[in-house]
Amino acid sequence: MKQIKTALISVYYKDHLDVIVKALDKLNIEIYSTGGTLKFIEDCGVNAIPVENLTGYPSILGGRVKTLHPKIFGGILARRANENDLFQLQEYQIPEIDLVIVDLYPFEETVASGASESEIIEKIDIGGISLIRAAAKNFNDVLIVASRNQYHDLTNLLETKKGETSIEDRKYFAAQAFNVSSHYDSAIFGYFSQEFPAPAFKQSVQGSKQLRYGENPHQKGVFYGNFSALFEQLHGKEISYNNLLDIDAAVSLIHEFTEEPTVAILKHNNACGLASRSSLAQAWRDALAGDPVSAYGGVVIANRPIDKETAEEMNKIFFEVVIAPSYTADALPVLTSKKNRIILIQKQNELPQYQYRTLLNGALVQERDSSVQAPSDMKPATNKVPTQAELDDLAFANKLVKHSKSNAIVLAKNHQLIASGVGQTSRIDALKHAIEKAATFGFDLKGAVMASDAFFPFADSVETAHKAGITAVVQPGGSINDKDSVEYCNKNGVAMVFTGVRHFKH
Repeated sequence: MKQIKTALISVYYKDHLDVIVKALDKLNIEIYSTGGTLKFIEDCGVNAIPVENLTGYPSILGGRVKTLHPKIFGGILARRANENDLFQLQEYQIPEIDLVIVDLYPFEETVASGASESEIIEKIDIGGISLIRAAAKNFNDVLIVASRNQYHDLTNLLETKKGETSIEDRKYFAAQAFNVSSHYDSAIFGYFSQEFPAPAFKQSVQGSKQLRYGENPHQKGVFYGNFSALFEQLHGKEISYNNLLDIDAAVSLIHEFTEEPTVAILKHNNACGLASRSSLAQAWRDALAGDPVSAYGGVVIANRPIDKETAEEMNKIFFEVVIAPSYTADALPVLTSKKNRIILIQKQNELPQYQYRTLLNGALVQERDSSVQAPSDMKPATNKVPTQAELDDLAFANKLVKHSKSNAIVLAKNHQLIASGVGQTSRIDALKHAIEKAATFGFDLKGAVMASDAFFPFADSVETAHKAGITAVVQPGGSINDKDSVEYCNKNGVAMVFTGVRHFKH
């Protein structure tokens, strides 16, 4: 056990610091401080010693240099069990510093605010990060508090142990401190690497939640991130690893549909139902009709507030998760009647620009596929051009196929997902699977449209689609055999358009 006798406090954020300062004063712990923090402490009615009195130097270079001095770092880094260290402290009149409370300039917040480069650079902390590393390194003797998020733990420690700390306490706070410093440095690296990319991958995500298990019960799983920044959970059981995968897919998909009330139903990251209608209740009914079998146990997402009528229709089947911007007061009792059903409010947030995936002994990084093809982006490749209604459906289907596992085919009609074939090893198999599903659920494909996530290597797909009743096709184009598909469509009165944009999803 070590007794705290002296403390150094230099922080940017002062909220809740008063409680700690008064607790330290009550324990007769001597406090050293700087600038605005010193004034704050004195305003709390607590005495503190300016670090200038210790170092003999004022704050210089516009505040860039305040604590970078041997009399500060010597007091932090001195090993109390090392006779030579203690002799040098005495020789140079350096006091031991047992507690360091310091935080860092708001670098990430300044970048996010759109500030100028000079303002951003001034928020790269030098003294603070150095104090954190020094105190954390010497956890055998020093307690480091590197974030206001740790004030509660420190307050409890001071109250329960009366200013004493154990090696376990100090090592725990040191680990938290290195988390703070490494995250901060990663953010600075990320800022500079935008202009000068380095051959390195560094990402730091704060916050974590232990999951019941991973993809399967025998696998451990953890979610790293701030889920509550994106969603408010109103009801239901703990969210699982697989729930999170489906929620991510659902949010990305519904992001494409804003103009009309739309409901999507997902299973294993793929849409098994989706429809856009004038009312949300009708959108739900038509989304469910696309595949009422796969919808069981799925994830439902809506782009409009869910009302009582929609909730009552939804409540007729079992599903695990429902997501919406909000819920009417009379809809919630209906949805919460199933005690385990997860009910989420999706908050307004931009989707991340980059996506990451670990594999082999490294990681893949790519930009999010944010490319969207409007009807005006679709170039006719055949003699027959699509009608306006077909163009609207082609754009609708193309959004859906973009979010389906490759190889993927989507069949749509009147802004409704009729059927899809996803995750197949050949494009023709994906199409045959979609046609079979449409027939299973009683859909007439006459006048429906087809979207493909990539080009057709042969003409067999457009031939099969035409014979099933498909009248218009959208695909990226780019195959050396495009002419064969175009020739078949011209001979049989099928309209086909090229987008020039592939939407593989693996």
